[in-house]
Amino acid sequence: LTADIIGICGSLLFIGGFLYANMAQALNKLLFNALNLVGAVLLLISLSVNFNLAAVVLEVAWGIIALIGLIRALRKPPE
Repeated sequence: LTADIIGICGSLLFIGGFLYANMAQALNKLLFNALNLVGAVLLLISLSVNFNLAAVVLEVAWGIIALIGLIRALRKPPE
């Protein structure tokens, strides 16, 4: 049950990030990538209990992309 709750929280972060990206006038890449990275980590925690290889591959890729985006957003000078 705990793994399911953690996974649902990760899913909600993904949904929130996707909603934000589609509704915001200007995308805050730091916020967007942080939501995606934390969502991926939470889903990977859930998947460590309820393993699904295809989902693990997706979440690892999603997390790496989000981490790269987060690093780039942190390195970018303020506008």
